[in-house]
Amino acid sequence: MTFSFRPVPDDPRLAGLVERLRGYLDGELAAYERDNGFTHDSRLTRADLEPVWKRSRELGFYGIHLPEEYGGQNLTRTQLAVLKEEVGASGRVLGHSVLGDMGGPLRAGDILRHATGHQRDIYLLPLVRGERACCFSLTETDAGSDVRAMRTTAVRDGDSYRLTGHKVFSSAGPFADFAIVVARMAGTEDTYSAFFVDLDSPGCRVTEGATPMSGEHIESDIVLEDCRVPAANLLGEEGRGLRIALGRVTVNRLLHCPSALGAARRALELSRDRALTRTVDGRPLIALQAIQHKLADMAADLYAARSMTYAALAALDRGEDVRTEAFLCKLFVAEAAFRILDQAVQIHGKEGLTQGNEVEYLFRKMRMFRILTGTSEIQRNGIARRLATLT
Repeated sequence: MTFSFRPVPDDPRLAGLVERLRGYLDGELAAYERDNGFTHDSRLTRADLEPVWKRSRELGFYGIHLPEEYGGQNLTRTQLAVLKEEVGASGRVLGHSVLGDMGGPLRAGDILRHATGHQRDIYLLPLVRGERACCFSLTETDAGSDVRAMRTTAVRDGDSYRLTGHKVFSSAGPFADFAIVVARMAGTEDTYSAFFVDLDSPGCRVTEGATPMSGEHIESDIVLEDCRVPAANLLGEEGRGLRIALGRVTVNRLLHCPSALGAARRALELSRDRALTRTVDGRPLIALQAIQHKLADMAADLYAARSMTYAALAALDRGEDVRTEAFLCKLFVAEAAFRILDQAVQIHGKEGLTQGNEVEYLFRKMRMFRILTGTSEIQRNGIARRLATLT
């Protein structure tokens, strides 16, 4: 894997997809954002995002990773990661809606194989077509890294379940029609189930969530007060909800890394350009050895992070167990991306400290990645546990 700001995949088919994706991101989507004045802290509405979902679907990008029977192109995880990195490197405000991260097929995760025919028809196929949107509700105020501390409960009641609890950080909640909710079965200590919950159901309220340090208004709280959910909405078997959820998290944890790599790549390119064009004492900034060394360290971090991520994805595509590698990649990519952004801010100086500057936004975004999808400390715990069992 050679180093480049605009890498070209060896596979001609994938190279063609990357070229078309870049054209859409830099052309039509950029114009849509510019015409509407969208920024990363804009309060986006469903009406703002739906045109992107549908246009991306028309172009073949929305849900592109899915099997052909669902309108996708049956991409490998590695191929999908290449596209996710490109989106991350584009700097587009609405990039999260192109492949289906924001309420679309990627937000739902790998749950098609757990869904019944009824659930596919009512929830997942409309999701794939960009007609419906979803959020994933697992986290609670005191149940983040320790998900087993969740207090949301489900009680079987005839041909339905009654759910009560309060979920937080439900990304895409402001735009979603339904949530995939994980709840503990009432009266048990360690039995969890997952459910499709229509967000307009009686007893279900979607409230404004906390605004993360990235400034994006994409989070909601899901408040359930004796919310009745049909038994037909149980995802998988009763008692297997946490396994479904954590299985989704393991794969998604690895697939979040390319997005962070794209952001880091963008920051390095912006820093290189800044160093070439900014003058100090009549010389370009890049003439200073201190700046040269910063850029070199940033490039080394990016190359190492990319290499290990794509090696792990290749192993995942071969069907290998990559739980250890997922922990390793999430840890290293999160820490390396933050180091890169920290140096990018330093190189940009005052501009890097100014709200509205892209590097300043990316710095805040990458700081979050050290916590989201499992903190760096949780990744280290997982790595240590795996090392203890290796031969």
